[in-house]
Amino acid sequence: MDAAAEQKYDYGVVRWFTVMAVVYLVVGALVGVYIASELAWPFLNFDTPYITFGRLRPLHTNAVIFAFGGCTLMATAFYTVQRTCATRLWSNKLAWFTFIGWNLIILSAVITLPLGINQTKEYAELEWPIDIAIAVVWLSYMFNFIMTVHNRKTSHIYVSNWFFLGMMVMITYLHVVNSLAIPVGMFKSYSIFSGVQDAMIQWWWGHNAVGFYLTAGFLGIMYYYVPKQAGRPIYSYRLSVIHFWALMFGYVWLGAHHLQYTALPDWTGSLGAAVSLAMIIPSWGGAVNGMMTLSGAWDKLRTDYVLRFLIMSLAFYAMSTFEGPVMSIKTVNALSHYTDWTVGHVHSGALGWVAMIAIGSIYHMMVRVFHVQLWSEKLVNVHFWTATIGTVVYIVAMWVSGIMQGLMWRAYDEYGTLAYTFAESVEAMHPYYAMRAVGGMIFLAGSVLMLFNILMTVVKASSEGSVQRARTATATA
Repeated sequence: MDAAAEQKYDYGVVRWFTVMAVVYLVVGALVGVYIASELAWPFLNFDTPYITFGRLRPLHTNAVIFAFGGCTLMATAFYTVQRTCATRLWSNKLAWFTFIGWNLIILSAVITLPLGINQTKEYAELEWPIDIAIAVVWLSYMFNFIMTVHNRKTSHIYVSNWFFLGMMVMITYLHVVNSLAIPVGMFKSYSIFSGVQDAMIQWWWGHNAVGFYLTAGFLGIMYYYVPKQAGRPIYSYRLSVIHFWALMFGYVWLGAHHLQYTALPDWTGSLGAAVSLAMIIPSWGGAVNGMMTLSGAWDKLRTDYVLRFLIMSLAFYAMSTFEGPVMSIKTVNALSHYTDWTVGHVHSGALGWVAMIAIGSIYHMMVRVFHVQLWSEKLVNVHFWTATIGTVVYIVAMWVSGIMQGLMWRAYDEYGTLAYTFAESVEAMHPYYAMRAVGGMIFLAGSVLMLFNILMTVVKASSEGSVQRARTATATA
């Protein structure tokens, strides 16, 4: 049966993307914990420019979003499109080109960002030659996916493929437009946009990187892996289709809510906030759809640790997709903007939603692409609790710190002058920064356990494969 599966589907590139995703999860989390520690204890930069917060922070975001997130999206998309379309990848060679190209791009980020070579654009820091490489590799990924869907043996295109495809198309033109620049050197360029237009284009990209790359793509994961792991059909297929179209048409309008109280015209921010609030409805519809898939099978959560990751991620998805729109409201934004509340919100989505749904899908795939049981189910359970506790500690620390910052910055005394200096607000934040670092360390510990479990599973698969080949050879002889 294993041999038949190997002949029917291309699992080789999926295996490599899956393992590398876990490697990058550990690397990205490690850099994140280090820079969080630097903010709590500044001596950790050792007066070395290459490891300062300003240099390592974009390395952290690129590692977790594009290295870990990208490898997860490519592994899951290449896996699910084959399974749901009952066909092999259109081009296995092109898939390997995508794998090698993507990892070379990640390597280039590791080299250039600590050197200070970047465009200073949020989630788009890499310079123009690397941006071109990203576009080429991403198009190879998308074209291979589209052609595989075209060659499908099924009449129906399953909804997860629509989410993946929507993500691929949107990210293509978002990346290209936001990265339009005039090169003035091999590693230096200037955006063709200026002033408030540059800010608007940047957050059109920045929020849609969240909305399509980190939401639509990972919803494609959710709509396949939750039903598969639960062993039940999706609760409402019709709701999943409504969720898809609402997301595709709604999310593109939200970027302006990052620019409240700036030079951006007031009506633009208001429109962004209004659509943000409307997006709560389809987002919660999708979260409920995933959770209700467990109707009649909630008892599985007692023993299925992988399913715990997938369902917990939906709880965080519901929470962060409510919190974000609320923070976009001008009266709330006046308090939250530029504070650590935003950092807490981002990580409730990144650690709670994106990382947990990705981790659950990776554990699910490991069993099927390596044809072996996980090395340790108990470690999966330990990982679940470290990930959950670490995430909660992190985001609570940032919520408290952020709201405290906002209140201190706008507190006045009876004479109408500021009640606190900025330095006093920084001093008050210190215990929460230490708490944030501890939360990150707990999450990182779980990621290290996952990497160990995954590597031992690969070794186990290799060993059992060798035994099976030896038996086959003996029987043949």
